Amino acid sequence: MFSYCADPSTLEGLTWLSCYLTTGKHMGFYMSFGTVLLLLAITAPTALAFGFVGATAARSRIWPINWIGKGYVAIVRGVPDIAFFLFFVIALDQMFEWMRHKVKCPDWDLPIRQGNDFVVCQAAKLPLGDSPQWVHEVYGFSLAILTFAIVFGAFAANVLFGAMRAVPRGQLETAEAYGMSRKQTFWRILVPQMWVFALPGLGNLWMVLIKATPLLFLLGVEDIVYWARELGGTANPRFTEYPHGDWRIWYFSALLVFYLGFTKVSEFFLEKLMIKLTKGQATTGGETQRKAEA
Repeated sequence: MFSYCADPSTLEGLTWLSCYLTTGKHMGFYMSFGTVLLLLAITAPTALAFGFVGATAARSRIWPINWIGKGYVAIVRGVPDIAFFLFFVIALDQMFEWMRHKVKCPDWDLPIRQGNDFVVCQAAKLPLGDSPQWVHEVYGFSLAILTFAIVFGAFAANVLFGAMRAVPRGQLETAEAYGMSRKQTFWRILVPQMWVFALPGLGNLWMVLIKATPLLFLLGVEDIVYWARELGGTANPRFTEYPHGDWRIWYFSALLVFYLGFTKVSEFFLEKLMIKLTKGQATTGGETQRKAEA
């Protein structure tokens, strides 16, 4: 980064530290914080969409749809997160490759399952072997996002399903008495009203999602935990030309500050959102605001 960093052996003190903290590997460490934030920015709305579809299916009167919705919630919530993450990414990858294999290599006459190996033709590989490194990284990150969304979507579906049931039945009956169809009642009455009941559960789920981001490390994505472990350990030439002892405590302390600060900011915005949603609502929070303004 700096011109005086050309020869690490001549450096000491703050000069050494400034060069050490601006190496290419440390830039990867700093960028990995953006990776975590990007994961949260994409996964949260995607998981919420999965959850909304799952909750809507679970309350459907059509029994196959109802069965699928409740089955999705029950199965995903009942499997340990780590086991699901480690299994599902592999399963998704193989499913995509199997589908491409059937389309691109219809004349393939060898079994795809060969012992413990999953073998498809080269044209069906995802990504292709000659693809740039960034394609491999984007593909792995996309699989991670999809897995996170499916897992946390099941928990969101359970929260939203309970929130839908918490909306007073009298409001729905009033809408029906005014001639609204079932669809109109759902979108104009039930969905707007349910968020105030869902937000506490969704807020807790958001906190759990933040804490679950280190699972990216298990999925092969170079996240902040990966870099903290590698850079903080007794350094080797592959990561830096600036040798040091075991500094993992300092790197993981930085992660501690990051996660605590991020959750604190999240709590502040969730509280503001709750105040906005409960204003004028027939809930304890809404009644408290009404009395305070009186």
